[in-house]
Amino acid sequence: MLQIQQNVSLKNFNTFGVEANASFFAEINHEDELVELFMDPQWQQTERLVIGGGSNLLLINDFEGLVIRINIRGIEHRINHNEVFIEAGAGEVWNDLVNFCVTRNYAGLENLSLIPGSVGASPIQNIGAYGVELKDVFHSCKAFEISTGQFKTFSKDDCKFGYRESVFKSELKGQYIIVSVKLELSLIPDINLRYGAIEQELANRGITGPTIKDVSQVVSHIRVAKLPDPSTIGNAGSFFKNPVITADEFGPIKEKFPEIVNYPAGEGFIKLAAGWLIEQCGWKGKIVGNTGTWKNQALVLVNHGGATGEEVYSFSSQIIDSVYTKFGVILQREVNIIS
Repeated sequence: MLQIQQNVSLKNFNTFGVEANASFFAEINHEDELVELFMDPQWQQTERLVIGGGSNLLLINDFEGLVIRINIRGIEHRINHNEVFIEAGAGEVWNDLVNFCVTRNYAGLENLSLIPGSVGASPIQNIGAYGVELKDVFHSCKAFEISTGQFKTFSKDDCKFGYRESVFKSELKGQYIIVSVKLELSLIPDINLRYGAIEQELANRGITGPTIKDVSQVVSHIRVAKLPDPSTIGNAGSFFKNPVITADEFGPIKEKFPEIVNYPAGEGFIKLAAGWLIEQCGWKGKIVGNTGTWKNQALVLVNHGGATGEEVYSFSSQIIDSVYTKFGVILQREVNIIS
């Protein structure tokens, strides 16, 4: 029987570790429980927040509605010649899924090692790292439509993936709850070493013909060196998106700051490294009150203990203003702000 709890602390359900309460709270362990939940008209009308691992959100205030935590588990796989189809419950820990695949030599997820969060959040955000995005291996996902109580399968095209974007963050925001994700991997690795940090670390280890396990271990090593562990200090990983600007906009910036870190982002577009921009403005490792940026990566905002969501948000606004003043570039928050 599905249980609805009242006045539940969300401190342990968000990796920033900020204190906030939910008026109502439900944990979903099976997709049928979503049907049961929304058979009650009360929850159709109540403001809702769906969470998984709580790794990509910042809670500004108490949530005066229903928090639904998706904890649907299970990983299934099917091999067809050299193709491997993986279907995982939305509540699975993303890195557990990566490890499941890497240890079996199912290639495609190794560059996405150690990204925090749950499987269900991965298509919403179109997660990505080190030259790979979820859309590169995505096959489909199954989602529950709140208004009808029906389940629908979304193809890759249906999801309208963009840079840290999907249909679930735009026109269908709040209308569906993802219950499982299906990926298409391969038994024939296509090793992606486009990011120099991976090549450098492989060279440091004397590895010239890397396996997907090597790549996964190197990516994990790089992430641990740069990023704080949410279990020891509150954070949500990268707080800002890497800004994408036109080549015309980039020209004057490059002329003024020749050393600016940048990457091609499709015809006529350039991606800038948000962490570099923030660091150039003097924010790396800076502490203001109970919050600050991480000492090894300016892109990560942290809770040094006791920070409120409002405090973190205000701090992020100061960084945005500072980067705009220096570079004329507007940073966008990657983390979902829940106010």
